[in-house]
Amino acid sequence: MNRMAAVTIIGFLSGMLGTGLGGAIVFFLKKPGKRFMGALLGFTGGIMLAVVCFDLLPHAFDIGGMIIGFAGILLGMVVIFIIDGLIVGAAEAKSMGGSISKSFIKSGILLGLGIALHNFPEGLAIGSGFAASDSIGLSLAIVIGLHDMPEGIAMAVPLRIGGYNRVKILGYTILAGIPTGIGAFIGALLGNISPVFISLCLGFAGGAMLYITCGELIPKTQTLYKGRATMVGMLVGLLMGLYITKALG
Repeated sequence: MNRMAAVTIIGFLSGMLGTGLGGAIVFFLKKPGKRFMGALLGFTGGIMLAVVCFDLLPHAFDIGGMIIGFAGILLGMVVIFIIDGLIVGAAEAKSMGGSISKSFIKSGILLGLGIALHNFPEGLAIGSGFAASDSIGLSLAIVIGLHDMPEGIAMAVPLRIGGYNRVKILGYTILAGIPTGIGAFIGALLGNISPVFISLCLGFAGGAMLYITCGELIPKTQTLYKGRATMVGMLVGLLMGLYITKALG
């Protein structure tokens, strides 16, 4: 097998196994109550906030500077805002706008899109790492794979609340990891990619995921369950996400 193919396969495995293993949580959710699911949704929201604020965005700023990072964030928010409007419009056209389950499915789909966008620059990092040395590339692939697991959980939970089939959810979380392999191929092909481009991509993904987490996931916790369990879940998720970003950073 030639080197380019090997790097690409490692990128695909890193992304798809990471988000897929996170998505596998749906097989352990039989018929949970609203309190538990509200806490779990809050937990996933907390994890996503931690990953974005303590890992993704700081990397964007470190690599390309504040201006490029903020430009990416704003662009990501605007694009997801437009996509969100298109999804809502399509739902209302089909008389599905008032359905709570459809609302959670929309959140899961948007989050999956944000995760896929985030996985592309991670793949670029893997490919560029292998261009420098095998040890750097492999270390990055392992860390990114572990890093993607909580993101798979965050995508799977709202889809499950919305009534999606477990096998479909697992399949969608695996698909969200595909851009990692594409990014790894491009990163290995081009070698040292412009830091400005990587920073813009990371900022874009961070802005998209911030919009989805703050505008979709966190408000949905109160729709599902109005007790304190959702806040406790969010705080636990935030702390765990912070620990993961620092432990794997």
